[in-house]
Amino acid sequence: MSELTHFDAKGNAWMVDITEKEETHRVAEVRGEVVMAPATLELIQQGGMAKGDVLGVARVAGIMAAKSTPNLIPMAHPIMITGVNIDFQILPPDRVEIRGLVKTGGKTGVEMEALTAVSVAALTIYDMCKAVDKGMMIQNIRLVSKSGGKSGDFMREGESQWEK
Repeated sequence: MSELTHFDAKGNAWMVDITEKEETHRVAEVRGEVVMAPATLELIQQGGMAKGDVLGVARVAGIMAAKSTPNLIPMAHPIMITGVNIDFQILPPDRVEIRGLVKTGGKTGVEMEALTAVSVAALTIYDMCKAVDKGMMIQNIRLVSKSGGKSGDFMREGESQWEK
């Protein structure tokens, strides 16, 4: 495992200096899920939630969150994000899987932006459905893959291909 990069020799937190890093095409894919009562999932699918289009609002929230990452994560660099895509898979009887795909052509990766996007999309689903289901669980938020940069590519073993 590599050395932690956000601490100096004295153990003080610092933002990594990326001045000399080369710009490369970088992509990160993150997935997570919200588990709920089957009746809640049915309401989402039928558009029956009082607060409106749950997945539409969660998609916009995830995109906004990716762009706001440096305001939420102290050592995240403000970077030029060139693309954010938030998708959902309905997995009956009781879950919604969320996929966030974030891209940049920059000096640092977009893993934190993708993790933030999926987390906030999941929180938005919870917020919009909590009136009918307080037992929902947000779980299994994880980096599935990343490409680009000095550290190279990463692909989590055992992940299935995302299907639309």
